[in-house]
Formats: sequence, C-alpha cells, structure tokens
Amino acid sequence: MIFNNCIKVTKRLIVIVGATGSGKTDLSIAVAEHFGAPIISTDSRQFYRGMAIGTAQPSHEQMERVEHHLVDCLDVSEEFNCGAYERVALERLAELFEKHDTVVAVGGSGLYIKALCEGMDDLPDAEPALREELLRRLETEGLESLVEQLRELDEVYYNEVDRCNPQRVLRAVEVCLTTGQPYSSLRKGGAKKRDFEIVKVGIDYPREELYDRINRRVDMMMTEGLEAEARAMLPHRHLNALQTVGFSEMFDYFDGTITREEAVELIKRNSRRYAKRQMTWFRRDRDIAWFTKPSPEDVIEYLEK
Repeated sequence: MIFNNCIKVTKRLIVIVGATGSGKTDLSIAVAEHFGAPIISTDSRQFYRGMAIGTAQPSHEQMERVEHHLVDCLDVSEEFNCGAYERVALERLAELFEKHDTVVAVGGSGLYIKALCEGMDDLPDAEPALREELLRRLETEGLESLVEQLRELDEVYYNEVDRCNPQRVLRAVEVCLTTGQPYSSLRKGGAKKRDFEIVKVGIDYPREELYDRINRRVDMMMTEGLEAEARAMLPHRHLNALQTVGFSEMFDYFDGTITREEAVELIKRNSRRYAKRQMTWFRRDRDIAWFTKPSPEDVIEYLEK
C-alpha cells in the first residue's frame, strides 16, 4: 500500500516451534542471520540465569552471532507468568520493530507462544482461601495429588499441560474449582489483534528419530556439566523455575532416592514425554507450516515466498 508516496512496510514475526531436541535453536540462528533479524525467546525456562545447560539456552557463540532477547535475563526467584510475558514481550517487540522489519521468535512453550501471538484469555481470580488450600496440598501431598485431580476435572488440559510444572497444574485446578467448568473450555477466546504479521513454521521429526535426538542431547548435557549446574541450584529447588525436567531428577539423585544413572534415564524419559505433549499442543494450530527434518534452506525458501 502507498500512503503519501511512502511504502508502508509490514513488520513480520517469524515463529519457530517444535518439540524439545528438534533443533529449533540452530534453525532460528540460520533464519535470523538470513533476514538480519534479532531473536526473542518463547521458552518459559530459558529466561532464567544459572540454568543454561539444563534449559538448552543458546550458546555464547550463537548469542554473539545473533542478538537475543528474553534469554538468561531473570533471577530464578522472580515470578514470570504468561500474562507478564505477554506484556514484556510485546513491549520488546515494539522496540525491535523500530529497527527491524523481521523478528524471529523461538521456543517450545506453547502457552507463551499463544500469549505472544494471540494474547491470554481472561480467567477469573481464585478465592484466597482456595489458593491457600491448594498450596497446602501441594506442600503436604505433593504435585501428583493435584495432577490426578486435574485429570478428573479436565482431561483435555491434563493431556496438554506440562505435568511437572506445579504453577500451571495448580492454576488449572484452581480455575476448574472456581468456575465449575473445565479449564480448557475457558481458553478458547478470540485472538487479540496484533499490528504485525505472524508466520509460523514447525519442525517435525519422526518419533523414533526425535527420541534418539533427545537421548543424545541429555547425554551431552551431562557431559557439559548439568550435574554441577543442578547442585548450584539446589538451595533454590523449591522455586517454580526449578520445577522442570532435568533439575527435578537431579535433585532426587542428590537426595539419594535414585542413582545417578537412574536420574539420567528419568531425564530422558520425562523429556520424551514432554516432547509428546508439546507436539499434541502444536498440531492443533492450523497456522503452522510443518517441515520434516528441515534444512535451513527449505525454511528460508518458504519464508521468502
């Protein structure tokens, strides 16, 4: 479109999604370098400092090649939910679009991608007494008790949520009990209008190949020092940021309830399970253009069109 002899340039957000271990980071670097674009993270754990290995943050070399945002920027004690992320990420995007026509968003946290692209649904606040009761149960009965209740209240969301994340599980149970309705049924509001174009691409590996990639990545994490990183985080194990695959299993190993070898196998198993839930979430999004084991050239050719 032409206004006053000036061409209005449409700003574009390229969103790269896929399961853990599928190669999103490498692809995002290639795409960002091609378009001269910065990268903004949509990974709910890569925000935190001190967890670079366990959350597979981009390497120092990768972050030197491409400008990254919302990576390694928060203390583990800081609460940062989807609503806060939506606000901060949109503010950062507005700043980046002043200098760039294209920005690349990458990560595997479906709810944070939804917050960035569509906005969050307006959900009711819980009654303080109910929140206190659920927190008490979480502490005394453990997360599994709330997970089982979520399965009974909302099996749809139970099959999608990261069931190792106490904050998300507790919030879903909270909404179900407050409204008397499944949490999933209240998350279907219309998308908020964004003033930039959104193009989504997804990486899709055959299951066995993806699982092999995950297993090999866990082995690499152990070689790179995941155990030492987890030990450094042990004093903070009660924080929400540390309720995640990789750290939870290592904490159990430090407690002596499982061996080191068992911890590694559990990290692999739980990572594979998480990958399955991620793909269940992403496959519902009809706006994603899927690529099976893509080369950067394949994706860039698609984006150029």
